[in-house]
Amino acid sequence: MLTEKVICAMLAMQRHPWEQGVSAQALYEAGRDELWIPMAYDAVKRQGADGRLAMLGGGAAVSDPAANGEVCLRAYEKTGDSFFLEGARRMLDYLEKTAPRTKDGIICHNEVSFHDGHSSRQLWIDGLYMVPPFLAAMGRIREAAEQIEGYIRALYDESAGLFYHIIDTEQQRFVRQKHWATGNGWALMGLARVAEEADRQGEREIACRMGAFCAGLLKSMLRLQTPDGCFHDILDDADSFTDGTSAMMTAATVYRGILGGYLERECLEAAERAFGTVSGRIDSMGLVREVCGCPHFEEEGTSAEAQAAWIMADSWRKKLFRHLDGRQPDTL
Repeated sequence: MLTEKVICAMLAMQRHPWEQGVSAQALYEAGRDELWIPMAYDAVKRQGADGRLAMLGGGAAVSDPAANGEVCLRAYEKTGDSFFLEGARRMLDYLEKTAPRTKDGIICHNEVSFHDGHSSRQLWIDGLYMVPPFLAAMGRIREAAEQIEGYIRALYDESAGLFYHIIDTEQQRFVRQKHWATGNGWALMGLARVAEEADRQGEREIACRMGAFCAGLLKSMLRLQTPDGCFHDILDDADSFTDGTSAMMTAATVYRGILGGYLERECLEAAERAFGTVSGRIDSMGLVREVCGCPHFEEEGTSAEAQAAWIMADSWRKKLFRHLDGRQPDTL
């Protein structure tokens, strides 16, 4: 079965903190307890002394380790083992007390700059997925919303309705002023998770605000969708390669957003087109091909987040179709 191949290929990949986090989260959302709970366990076993989860190869990462936080919390809820809860609490403590922040209090992406001539006080749009959903899951809904508002102030391009990739907040200049497709995909998925968690916790105003912003970002992205349902790596640069990771991040968000009631069903066709195209590009080993590739994410290749995004899209698609008409969608 294709789903099993994609999962096996993902689990075979070496993983940095964000890759461990998004992979475990995908398996949690797919209901694969036998896989994501051991991944949460290993994230805690590899937790740094300062509280950062899954720090094998994490280096200077600040926000990426938090991508592992929710699965640790959910593993505690599932097993009752305080080992997981303590791991999640130490991660939260790091974010609240130790993590470097911008002048307006937004958690930075790294401890150092990987770009010459820039300060370390940078925000990467990737971080909107890494930190706010974990804060929300830990009951810090208002803090999660404030973090998202910080990303919007710093990185949102109102004229395009899209996010830029990286800004140096200390120097007030962009490090990468491009509408990176995968980055906007990270933002979509982060907004969706915060909207849903806010709704679960009775924070309706925040849930509506996050859901509405997610819908607006989705609309801007879909204007730039290619005929096959994917996106260019730089959304508005037709000369950049075609990327399937952002397509699966978008599809996953559409399926869960329709199910959650904050996205319109009219988006379904775009998600289905993307899902069909990317599914057709999975090779015999289960690797999702024609995606933005690790380790540098500057050219076509393969990646753990591409695998995870497909798994998320696959699982939310199945949930949505069961809800809509009580049947499974066509098996892939």
